[in-house]
Amino acid sequence: MALFKAFQILKTAQITRLYYPACLNKMVIRKSSSKAESFLSGTNANFLEAQYLDWAKTKDKVDSSWDGLYESINGPVLQIEEFEDEFSPTTVKQKPKKEADEEETTRKIKLHLAVQNLIRSYQARGHLLSKTDPLTLTIPARWLLNKQKAPLDLKGLECRIVARELGTVLCEKHMDMVFKLPDRTFIGGKEESLTLREIIRRLETVYCGSIGAEYMHLYDLDCLHFIRERMETPGAFDKTPEEKRLIMRRLTKAVFLEKYFATKWPAEKRFGLEGGETMIVMLEEIVDTSTELGVESIVMAMQHRGRLNMLVNVCRKQLTDIFAQFKPMEPKEPGSGDIKYHLGTYIHRFIRKTNKYIKVSMSCNPSHLEVVSPVVVGKARAEQHWRGDANGDKVMAIIMHGDAAFAGQGVVYETMHLGNLPAFTTHGSIHIVCNNQIGYTTDPRFARSSPYCSDVAKCVDAPVLHVNADDAEAVAHVARVAIEYRCRFKKDVVLDLCCYRRFGHSEEDEPMFTQPFMYKKIRSMKTVDQIYGAKLKAEGTVTDADIKGWEKEYMDTLNKHFELAKKITKLSIMDWIDTPWTGFFEARDPNKIEETGISETTISTISKHFCKPPEPWAFEVHKGINRILANREKMVKEGVADWAMGEALAYGSLLRDKIHIRLTGEDVERGTMAHRHHVYHHQGVDGATYRVLDTLYPDQAQYSLHNSSLSEFGILGFEVGYSYSSPYLLTLWEAQYGDFADTAQPVFDTFIANGESKWVCQSGLVVQLPHGIDGAGPEHSSGRVERYLQQADDDEDNLPDLDDKDMALKQLRAANWLVCNVTTPANYFHLMRRQIALPFRKPLILMTPKVGLKHPFYRSSFKDFLPGTCFQRAIRESGPASKNPDLVKKLIFCSGKVAITIDELRKEKKLEDKIAMCRIEQLYPFPYDLVLKEFCRYQKARVAFCQEEHKNQGPWLFAKVRLENLFGKKIECISRPSSSASATGIKWMHAKELTELKAKIIDV
Repeated sequence: MALFKAFQILKTAQITRLYYPACLNKMVIRKSSSKAESFLSGTNANFLEAQYLDWAKTKDKVDSSWDGLYESINGPVLQIEEFEDEFSPTTVKQKPKKEADEEETTRKIKLHLAVQNLIRSYQARGHLLSKTDPLTLTIPARWLLNKQKAPLDLKGLECRIVARELGTVLCEKHMDMVFKLPDRTFIGGKEESLTLREIIRRLETVYCGSIGAEYMHLYDLDCLHFIRERMETPGAFDKTPEEKRLIMRRLTKAVFLEKYFATKWPAEKRFGLEGGETMIVMLEEIVDTSTELGVESIVMAMQHRGRLNMLVNVCRKQLTDIFAQFKPMEPKEPGSGDIKYHLGTYIHRFIRKTNKYIKVSMSCNPSHLEVVSPVVVGKARAEQHWRGDANGDKVMAIIMHGDAAFAGQGVVYETMHLGNLPAFTTHGSIHIVCNNQIGYTTDPRFARSSPYCSDVAKCVDAPVLHVNADDAEAVAHVARVAIEYRCRFKKDVVLDLCCYRRFGHSEEDEPMFTQPFMYKKIRSMKTVDQIYGAKLKAEGTVTDADIKGWEKEYMDTLNKHFELAKKITKLSIMDWIDTPWTGFFEARDPNKIEETGISETTISTISKHFCKPPEPWAFEVHKGINRILANREKMVKEGVADWAMGEALAYGSLLRDKIHIRLTGEDVERGTMAHRHHVYHHQGVDGATYRVLDTLYPDQAQYSLHNSSLSEFGILGFEVGYSYSSPYLLTLWEAQYGDFADTAQPVFDTFIANGESKWVCQSGLVVQLPHGIDGAGPEHSSGRVERYLQQADDDEDNLPDLDDKDMALKQLRAANWLVCNVTTPANYFHLMRRQIALPFRKPLILMTPKVGLKHPFYRSSFKDFLPGTCFQRAIRESGPASKNPDLVKKLIFCSGKVAITIDELRKEKKLEDKIAMCRIEQLYPFPYDLVLKEFCRYQKARVAFCQEEHKNQGPWLFAKVRLENLFGKKIECISRPSSSASATGIKWMHAKELTELKAKIIDV
C-alpha cells in the first residue's frame, strides 16, 4: 500500500500523538502556509525516503521510535511522489483528497438517484411487462416492441422499456450493493434499505406479475400514495385461509352454473361467462367490502356476457326464474319483453360478513352495449338525491364493459367525463372491463390504437388495475383496492379483468374461423376453479373432499330449482323490474287525470317573483336583464303570459307541490334563444349567480337547473336514468337545437321509445327539441318530428271508440310515448303539469318554438291557467270563421309555428272568415275526437293539412293516413317540396319556398 494512502488511514489523533514528536526531531517543519501543504514535502520527503530505505534493510540503523510508523505502512516501496504538493519540485500533479472524496460522493449519489428512478420507472411502466394474459399469448409491451419478438417472460433487467438505468448506470456489479429506499415506495415494509437485487425482485413481483397497475398519471398525490401503498407493501396480496376458501366456493358456483347451463341447454344462446368466471369473485369482493365502508345501495350495469351468472351469484336472482327464461312461455303482462341476457333485477341483500343489508340493482340493458352506461350513472345520481347522499357515501354505481366496446364506443368517454361535473357527478363509479381480448371476431390490433382497451380512463384521472383473470387472489385484491379507493377519494376507478371467451362470441359461434391460434390455446386451458383448487390443495388450505363437497352441494341446489322451474307456466315481465315505484300506482286513481290548473294566488306569487330583480346593492345584474324584467312586469299587469312566463308558472307550481324538477341541456339556464334567464350572473363578481326559482317558497322542492357539457348521447342517457328513479319527479332535457338530438338516437331507440314495453320501466322524461323552419339552415331547423312519430306504437287503421268518455286517457295509457308541438304558453303549462297529474308516466317528445318564444301569437291569458282549464290536445278555430262555418272555404289542420304564418296571412288577405285553422297540439296519441268535430263543423270546406316542413318530413305522413281514415276522403297537403335536407341554407331559396307555401295557404 502506498505511503500516502497509509497516512490517510493513520491520520488520527492517536497516530499523531505517537509519531509526530519523532518527526519534529528529524525533519524541518515549514512555516509557510498552504492549503495543500503537508509536512511530507520538499526536504522532509527526501529525508523520509532515505530513512525508510535504510530501515527496510536494517532496522538497527534507524531509531526504534520509527518502527511503529513504517511497520503500519507495510508497503514494499515508499513513493515520495505520492506525498508531494504543488510546492514540491516535480511536474506530476495528484488529485487532492477533497476532490477525490467529492467524486466518490457524486458516484454514490448517482447510484442512489438511479435506484430512485428505477423504482419510479417500475411504478410508472412496470405494467407493460405484467403477465395479465391468462392465455400467455402476449404482454402489453408488445405494442411498443412490435418490431421485436420479445419473450413473454421478459424481465425489467432484459428490457429497457421499463427502466433505462438497468444495464447502464446500474449493472451486475451493483446487484449486491445496499441502497437506502426513497420515501415514495413501500416495497421495503419496515426495512429502510435493500440490496439492488432485492429491490428489483420486489418491484418485478408487484408490478410485473398478475397485476398491472397504471396510476402514475393521477394528479392527486394522495391517490398515488394510496395505490402505491396497497400494491407495494410486503404481504399486501396475502389472503387468510378463510378468505381463500371463500374465493374457492365462489369460483365453484360461477363455474358450475355455466356448466349447468351448457348441459341443460347446449344449443341456447346465453353469452356465458366461461373464461372469465373470476368476475363473480371480483363483484362479490366489491359488494362485501362496500358494506364495510358504509355503502347502502349499488346500481349496476353490464354487457350481456356473464349477465345470467351475475344475476344469480351477485344479485341473488332466484334460479327458478332464470331457468324459466329458457323455455317458451306466454307472458302474464302485455309488452314485448326482452331476451334473458338483457334483463335486470333488484334485491335487498344481506351480507353475512358484515351483518348488513345492501340494495343491489342490475339495470336492464339493450344490445347497444354502452348505451346503459350513462343511464346507470343517472340512476345513481337520482338515488343519491332521494337519500340526501350529497357525497356519494351511501350510493354508488358499478358499470361493466366489454373490451372492444370500452375502447370503441364514444359514449364511454361521454359518460366518464361527467364524473367531476357538479351537476352530474356520482362521486366515483367503479368500471369493470370484461376483457375477452377480442371484439366479436376483431383482434385488438385492429380495434384500437393503444396498448390497453382502458386507455380512455387516463383522460379522466382514473387509475387502471389490469389483472389476470386466472389468478383469483389477485382479482380479489384489485377489487378491494378499487372499492376502497372509490369510497375514500370519491373518484372513478377502472378494473381491467383480462380473460377470454371459451366458446366464442356466443355458444352458437365457431371462433376457429377467425382466431384459430387463440382457440387452440383456449381448448387446452383448465377452468379457473381447477387452477385455484390445485393451488389451495398444494398449500394445504383445502382438501379434495372440501372441493367435492362444495361442488355436490351446489349441483343439488341447481337440480332442485330446475325441477321447480318446470312448474312455471307463464312468464312474468314484472319479476324483472330493476327500479320499482312501490306504492305509487296503488295510491292513484287509474281512471283520473288530476287537476292541472292553479289558483290566482299561485299565479300572482310566481309571476311577481319572476319579474322581481335581486336587490341592486347585493347583486349586480346585466342591464339587459332589467329590461326583460320590466317587460315581464308589464305583461303581468296585463294578465298575459309569454313562453318564459308559462315555463315559470309550470315549474314554480310543481316545485310548490313538492315535485323535484331537473332541467339540463347545453344552454338551459339562459335558454338557447335567451328567453328563459332562470340564472342571473353577477356583473362584478366572477362565478356569483342568482337562481330565480330557488326561492319561490320556503318549503319547495329542489329545482336542479344546470347547463350540461356539449354532449347529447351521454347527457340524455343520464337524464333517462334519472327519470326512472321516482314518479314524483319532472326530468327535462333540452337540446340546443332539435336536430342535435340526432347524436343521441340510440337512447331514443333502446330506452325512451320502448323501455316500458321491454322492461316495464316507466319514465316521465320530457325531451324538448327547438323546432322551426326559419332560415337557419339544415342543422338548426328541424327537430325531426317525423322520426318520433314513426316510432309511435299506433295502428292507423284502428280508430279508437270516439264515444268513450275516457278515450283520451286510454290513448295515453296505451301509448309508448307522447309527441306534441304546442303553440301557447298555457298549453305548455298544462302539458308539464299533466306529466305529473297522470296516474302513470310516459316520455314526452316536445317540439318547442324558436321564433314563437317572443312572438305575440305565442301568448296566453292568465285565465287559461286557472282551475278548470286543462291541456288542449287540439286548438279549434275560435275566430271569425267559427261564427259562420258554412262560409268557410278551407279548413286547414296544422301543427307548430306554421300557425303564425296562416294567421298573419288570413289577416293580411282579409280571409279570416274564409279559412278556418285547427292546431293539432298533441300529434300522438292523435286527437281523433277533436279533429272529427272540427271536420264536421266545416262540411263545405276543402280540407288540407299544412306544415312548414318538406313534404317527405314533418307530421304530414303521420297525420295524412289518420285524417283520411277518419274522414273517409283524401286531403290536400300544403308544405315545402320533398327534400333530402331538413331546410335550405340559401336565403333566396328559403324566401322562394316561403312565398310558394303562402300562396298555397291562401288558395281558396
